[in-house]
Amino acid sequence: MPITEKNSVKTIVIDDELKELIEKAQIAYSENFNGDAWLGRCIFLSWYCALGNCDFCFRSTQKHKIQHPASARRTKESIYSEAFIAKVLNWKFEFLTGGYGVFEFDDIVEISKTISEIFGEKIWVNLGTLSKQQFEQLLPYIEGYVASVETLEPVLHKKVAPGKPMAPYEHSIKNAKELGLKTSITIDLGLGEPLEDYKYVKEFIEKYDLNRITYYALRPVKGTPYEHGPNPEFVAKWIAKTRIDFPKIEIVVGSAETRIPEINLLLKAGANAFTKIPATKIFGTTGAEQIHNEIKKAGRNFTSELMHLPKISWRDEVSKVIKDEKLREKVIAKLEDYEKNRLMKSYKEFSSINKPKAEKCEPCGE
Repeated sequence: MPITEKNSVKTIVIDDELKELIEKAQIAYSENFNGDAWLGRCIFLSWYCALGNCDFCFRSTQKHKIQHPASARRTKESIYSEAFIAKVLNWKFEFLTGGYGVFEFDDIVEISKTISEIFGEKIWVNLGTLSKQQFEQLLPYIEGYVASVETLEPVLHKKVAPGKPMAPYEHSIKNAKELGLKTSITIDLGLGEPLEDYKYVKEFIEKYDLNRITYYALRPVKGTPYEHGPNPEFVAKWIAKTRIDFPKIEIVVGSAETRIPEINLLLKAGANAFTKIPATKIFGTTGAEQIHNEIKKAGRNFTSELMHLPKISWRDEVSKVIKDEKLREKVIAKLEDYEKNRLMKSYKEFSSINKPKAEKCEPCGE
């Protein structure tokens, strides 16, 4: 008989198929991982893409509005200040990403180097298709390459991502592996694919021996053909099938603020971590507290922080990495301003009245 769980979005119905998948997935997970869960943080370079024709993507609705792409890219101080926040709060760096045709590649190498130094480790990149020469330039600073393939069912792929043929991505994965890099793909769920399409993912992981996969629950964007995302049970089945077939692979699930109540289920289905949560916006609010609680309900240990800001000198932290004086001061100013006006504001509201106004916080660009 189906089991039901209430959450603030909808009632989750765990049918017999999902129940069996979760039981098997939990065994596979427990035999290969230690129970830690974390927030994965992607850092975006821009909100412009020279392709801009993936039919589900926000950038497809913006491209025609942006006459000067350089104006749609983030400043380096904005990128680096976000990286420092993520580092201090132990948000695990997922990958550096951005639309096509925004930064010169030399700038991307510099940004990758600096973010690697901020985190004190090599990073992952999700920057479209890359040549072997480009990988070699990035090699000192990266440990892995992510291919945003969106979907692997051939007919659906041509429909939703007409500007992103698979062959160049597969070639990039081969280039990365030849250089000893780890590899990953991102898959969007909710584009119209049935559960049977999982077979394409399974074949691809086997073919390229991937180290990681990120599943995104589609977040519908106004101006695209999509009106709603996939239900949590559907996402959980994809995760559980992947965990059962590939016990050692790292699985990250892209969520959203409205989908926080699903985190418990998705972790139980075998996910290691979650991403795409507007963490800086909800820091210190009931939404953040709910994330902590959902992870506890799943029996996991949350290694990231969303409730308490440690006492820290941003100047000391930034000065260890950023040597250019002008850039250093800009990064410090952004961090101090953010702590004063975003992190501490939301945290104080939550602490003082225990009924935070997170819904009314102005968007932070996530």
